[in-house]
Amino acid sequence: MEPEDPLSLDMVTAALRADGADVAVYARVLAGSLAEALPEGWVLVERERSVSDRMRGRPGEVSKVAVRIGDNLMTLSVRGGRPVAEVCREVRGVVLSRDNVPLQEWATRLAKELVQHAADNAEAAEALRRLVTGT
Repeated sequence: MEPEDPLSLDMVTAALRADGADVAVYARVLAGSLAEALPEGWVLVERERSVSDRMRGRPGEVSKVAVRIGDNLMTLSVRGGRPVAEVCREVRGVVLSRDNVPLQEWATRLAKELVQHAADNAEAAEALRRLVTGT
């Protein structure tokens, strides 16, 4: 990739960086951004809906965002208002390794995986450009 290409690791990492102050808002924004930018099946968003949410037809709060890239499954959960970030290596539905990592490390590792995958896949590269540029 060329330096002015928006797919640089720094640009992707900046697009995924979190302000840990409000993890629920970060998870909601991240879920929306990734789900819109990445191909179908790459992002799974789980939500918790209260009775009030159900009665008003609201989608509920994001409780978990999972991004699957190849054999890697990267999840961000919100539990008790705190982030729980995991990086898993999974083959045929079997988790071979699971690492709990700090939120910023999770964002950095996700960015690296996205950039690496985009280098070999035109569809992924276009999706990543949409994520970084917001278009």
